[in-house]
Amino acid sequence: MSAPPSRIAVLFGGPSPEHDVSVLTGLQAVRGLAGVPSVELVRPLYWSKSGEFYEVARDLEAPAFAEGPPDGAQRVELVLGEAGGFVARRGGLRPRADRLEIDAALVCCHGGPGEDGSLQGALDLAGVRYSGPNSAGAALGMDKLAFGSLVRDAGLPALDRVLLVEGMSPPFEGPYIVKPRFGGSSIGIEVVADFATASARLGANVHLRRGAVLEPYRPDLYDLQLAVRSWPTVQLSAIERPLKASAGGEILGYADKYVGGEGMSSAPRELPAELPEKLAEQVRSAALEVASLAGVRGVARVDFLCDGDQLYVNEVNTVPGSLSRHMFVDPPLPFEELLAGLLTEAVERPSAHFSSAGADGTVLRGADSIAAKLA
Repeated sequence: MSAPPSRIAVLFGGPSPEHDVSVLTGLQAVRGLAGVPSVELVRPLYWSKSGEFYEVARDLEAPAFAEGPPDGAQRVELVLGEAGGFVARRGGLRPRADRLEIDAALVCCHGGPGEDGSLQGALDLAGVRYSGPNSAGAALGMDKLAFGSLVRDAGLPALDRVLLVEGMSPPFEGPYIVKPRFGGSSIGIEVVADFATASARLGANVHLRRGAVLEPYRPDLYDLQLAVRSWPTVQLSAIERPLKASAGGEILGYADKYVGGEGMSSAPRELPAELPEKLAEQVRSAALEVASLAGVRGVARVDFLCDGDQLYVNEVNTVPGSLSRHMFVDPPLPFEELLAGLLTEAVERPSAHFSSAGADGTVLRGADSIAAKLA
């Protein structure tokens, strides 16, 4: 395997409900990169809730970001084009724009535009190589309706999932789970008794404004998770069974995942999960198929639901909390090695390659006047 790039930007935060957890993942990555021998420069780039980028100090702790950009943060901009990238505009009598020299960006943004393909598309247009999903893979993973349809069309087991629309006739009986169609975590998910309540949540739950999906609620199901790493070869983590941090919850919620202040790495769990080998092999096989279907790049977490016998594919998290570093325990994978692999893939397997092959001007030279076509 080639050595990872030496000048690294770590992107974290963003205008997302998962902003705070993204900060935790980013700060963990900044610390972890200090142990990668080939890395010479780390630039932490904080993405604020209002959408601005800032370069911040490497030794900051999470509380420094509680109110937004920390003291000393330097504003930078993402510029598109052939000479694009992150640029710091310096003031004074002769303002200048200094391009930040980086070899690759480590993307630690959860949810929202950091995980739905928006950031990835912008980085592609700016010519910045980055870790994790490409724009298409990120968009697919964030769209619960599209991902669910892909899984079922591939013949993998999955619960029914339909677009929630007022006045529709649901194809299955309640109780129901209502989920944001576009969301990367458990935020905004609700369990309701009947369709009238589910429909009413469309106007009351802010997280459902871009659309919602409806699923049958199965109280007998529990969560299983497995991470997939794509570089240097496809590698699976141990299977994890997350545990609820608080009694009485109907589903594994946001607080269950992120209590403890260290993102997913501090959440309660059974790891490796104690499962019959037949079921464990089903999880591993289904995860590999999901990774192939979704074009997983970097490290992703595939989430399942299970009743102890039947397994259901639930979703794929293309930028998982803490980059799923805690899940690679069999065999153990140091965090530094995980990070090095993500960055090496970023430069050796670029996320996008644009080409204008075939656009040779023939159509333009033979076209009549535009005015004539509009007449």
